[in-house]
Amino acid sequence: MVKDLIALLKLRLATLVVISAALGYVLATGPGHIEWSAFIALLIGGFMVTGGSNGLNQYFERESDVFMERTKDRPLPSGRLSPMTALVFSSVVGALGLLLLLVFTNFNAFILGLSALVSYAFIYTPLKKKTPWAVFVGAFPGAIPPMLGWIAATGEFGLEPGALFAIQFIWQFPHFWSIAWVLDDDYKKAGFRLLPSKGGRDQQSAFLVLMYSLFLIPVGILPWALEITGPISAVVGVALSSFFTYMAYLFYIEQDLRSAKQLMFTTFFYLPILQIVFVLDKL
Repeated sequence: MVKDLIALLKLRLATLVVISAALGYVLATGPGHIEWSAFIALLIGGFMVTGGSNGLNQYFERESDVFMERTKDRPLPSGRLSPMTALVFSSVVGALGLLLLLVFTNFNAFILGLSALVSYAFIYTPLKKKTPWAVFVGAFPGAIPPMLGWIAATGEFGLEPGALFAIQFIWQFPHFWSIAWVLDDDYKKAGFRLLPSKGGRDQQSAFLVLMYSLFLIPVGILPWALEITGPISAVVGVALSSFFTYMAYLFYIEQDLRSAKQLMFTTFFYLPILQIVFVLDKL
């Protein structure tokens, strides 16, 4: 049972979210000015809020998950956990994470964490069966982690955390749509509509993937333009974003599963590499 409860949290995804938030915190403070109580609370609290959101997502999608190959063996559709156990566990984990943010960081970080949990579990999740605009809605909570890290450190909103938010927000469209292209057949079994075009795997969907990838080139240099980082991050940012766009262009030309998978794996590496470069350039 413990293993199944942990599976609800989606450890790999939650860990990636925490890394993004941690890098946002270090960008705001610099590595030599970390307030460790707030930083540790951000790591643990952010992990718990994300894990709780993931668990609630699985609770609400338990009946749909039965139909998809990639999800049918999850704790809820397989019957290894009861829905009530999953609901209570996920709610408690998420609430405790929010409490950590409130007590040890600041109120604005708490509000951001709460917004991410509510919008992901209670807005994005039900919209996935109704409209492709669910991806747009889901991009908001998905882009919060680096902003959350910055706000946990400073307590203040502004252009700087907004730039970190913008990069992760734009990145999510080619990231998620490339995944949706690969998994479109499986998603259809559960009634999910996630590719941007009504035609699904068509030229319009591929074109939108390419367009959002192009947006990453100017957005990726915002931290340099706002003097958060130095010129090295701008050069690396343009290079990384250009390579990302090139992979999206190949996908647009080919429009097949192979090129979609190549782009998908590119998206996995793009964001953590770029954010690590931001931090290193600030040293």
